[in-house]
Amino acid sequence: MWVCKDFGRATTGTDPAELGRAVLAAYLAGRDSRGETFRVVVRTDHGCDFVITADHLATPGWKADPAVCQALPAYLRNALA
Repeated sequence: MWVCKDFGRATTGTDPAELGRAVLAAYLAGRDSRGETFRVVVRTDHGCDFVITADHLATPGWKADPAVCQALPAYLRNALA
């Protein structure tokens, strides 16, 4: 699976939806996103696309899995720390 070029690239066997949530959460960390819409599109090697929006981050108690964070580029991983 590849993370789109704007967020860096990674090859990983992690759940694509979880990876997308972690990328979006890291990107939005510390940003004022009011009035804007952000989404992450995760494309797998099998041709499946997963579109993650901020609504997917609203699950109570959701936190990025440390194993998923390891697949992120350093600047996104650091934003979640």
